[in-house]
Amino acid sequence: MTLSELLCAVREHPQQLVIPATWGQGRAGFGGLVAALVYEAMRAKVPEGRALRSLAITFVGPLALDKPASFEAEVLREGKAVSQMLGRAVQDGQVVTIVQGSFGAARNSAVDVPAEPAPSMPPVDACQELPHVPGVTPEFTRYLAMRWGIGGLPFTGNTSREMGGWVRQRGDVPREPMTEAHLLALVDAWPPAVLPHLKSFAPGSSLTWTIEFIQPLPRLDTHDWCMYRAVIEHARDGYGHCAAALWTPAGELVALSRQTVTVFG
Repeated sequence: MTLSELLCAVREHPQQLVIPATWGQGRAGFGGLVAALVYEAMRAKVPEGRALRSLAITFVGPLALDKPASFEAEVLREGKAVSQMLGRAVQDGQVVTIVQGSFGAARNSAVDVPAEPAPSMPPVDACQELPHVPGVTPEFTRYLAMRWGIGGLPFTGNTSREMGGWVRQRGDVPREPMTEAHLLALVDAWPPAVLPHLKSFAPGSSLTWTIEFIQPLPRLDTHDWCMYRAVIEHARDGYGHCAAALWTPAGELVALSRQTVTVFG
């Protein structure tokens, strides 16, 4: 199932959705997909006109593949302009992912500060692609393509503080408008920025993830490459703290991301 097919499936069957093994990340479901599916459950309960402003995501435990899971949402508070939501993915009676989301309508304001310029990035065709290699790279990379333009690939001993390049869906997917759900998968497709520092394989994963969206979203479709850059702000004792951002090909800011990651090496 493609990303768009799974997003459609969770809207129709949020209580009994199975993540196929092709969307695996090790033994678990790909975290960016799980977050996107919880977001879809939340979005369905938010009034029209209230755009997604931020999500705070905690990966409580792994979501098992090829087993039914439930994607739930509840309204915590609904004010005049802002809806505060709580979403969760539940499997075998246990919460595996919890998401707090803030959705807000636009307000008139005298404050108008443009984003800082996007970083300089080599063109897509000049960047090295991470291929999908069955049994070597994460299974979900069959659906998402990444091309490195900054820093190194995981486990290469590259000690740069920065990592990034270009990302989009892989293959001949239908051309349709890019939503926040698609973008969640694209941002989380990238491995933790600390993994290139290692010289041999060691597992690493997101512990917590906060992402903020620039609204209204810049116009993008599912065939577009997006520019991504992550910066390691601090790493020690098996935990890394990384800030990242996503831009359109034209350099418009799309989202701001921050993760606490664990690394076992």
